[in-house]
Amino acid sequence: MIKLNEKRIARIALSFLKENAGILIGLALLCAVLIIYDAVNARAAFLSKNNILNVLRQTATNLYVACAMTMVIILGGIDLSVGSVIALSGVVTSGLIAFNGAGLGLAVLAGLGTGALTGAFNAALISKTTIPPFIVTLSTMNIARGAAYLYTGGQPVRVMSDTFNFIGSGYIKDIPMPVIYLIVIVAISSLILNRAKLGRHIYAVGGNPVAARFSGIKNSRVTFFVYLFSGLLSAFAGIVLASRMFSGQPTAGQGAEMDAIAAVVLGGTSMSGGVGKISGTVIGALIIGVLNNGLNLLNINSFWQYVVKGVVILIAVYVDFMKKQKKG
Repeated sequence: MIKLNEKRIARIALSFLKENAGILIGLALLCAVLIIYDAVNARAAFLSKNNILNVLRQTATNLYVACAMTMVIILGGIDLSVGSVIALSGVVTSGLIAFNGAGLGLAVLAGLGTGALTGAFNAALISKTTIPPFIVTLSTMNIARGAAYLYTGGQPVRVMSDTFNFIGSGYIKDIPMPVIYLIVIVAISSLILNRAKLGRHIYAVGGNPVAARFSGIKNSRVTFFVYLFSGLLSAFAGIVLASRMFSGQPTAGQGAEMDAIAAVVLGGTSMSGGVGKISGTVIGALIIGVLNNGLNLLNINSFWQYVVKGVVILIAVYVDFMKKQKKG
């Protein structure tokens, strides 16, 4: 039995390496450059424990959103509202605690409910109409961001609560809480896509929605779940981020949709739908996190991060295009 388990683990590991060889090499090269830079300058900034934990914390917030975004893009859609949902759920949770004296449980449920309602609204419009997901989620992006500003008057909502702050800033045996959540979310997302019937339906609808419908799949139900899941994970990211910053910020999550999309397409998910893996998204998010961290360590202007992410997305989409050209 042990030998069988070892063989199975070896097969899974080998399959993982084959599927993600390109981006794993890219991540290794990026880390190597930063390690060499540290060695030349006689320091150990990149490999320090604090820096590694910082990269993981920053990557975690992106990956909560990116896991759901992977499903959205596999489905053939897009969700531009995730960054605004991060802000709105964060200020709703913080506001209920700071302004209304609500308990932590109720406040967190309200924040998650805010994200779920936004996701359900997106899903209803996308599944019941012919309005493109880009337009629907662009609209909710502005609505949610505006609601966050209106609720707070454009000001941060400070929360002085140890229990709330523990959500995003606490540790369990030297492991940051956001990293623990990350492991759970990645595991659940992987199980949905790789083991569940729903996952097969997501791939089927993304690959060919007409064929999926004729095979008996309820496309609207699949779409509803995916966008609901996206809203829910975005809300969770907003709550964790608000806890880390000790306040709900109406400006939080700006550019989060770009980070999530960059991680997803860099991880090999096709923008045309039907193709993608959570494992690739995890590596893609790590590359984005290490890249951002590396630019800071190299004292490069932070504005270059936007340029680099844009180039990364363009290259990843172009590679996907070339793959399709070769297959065609």
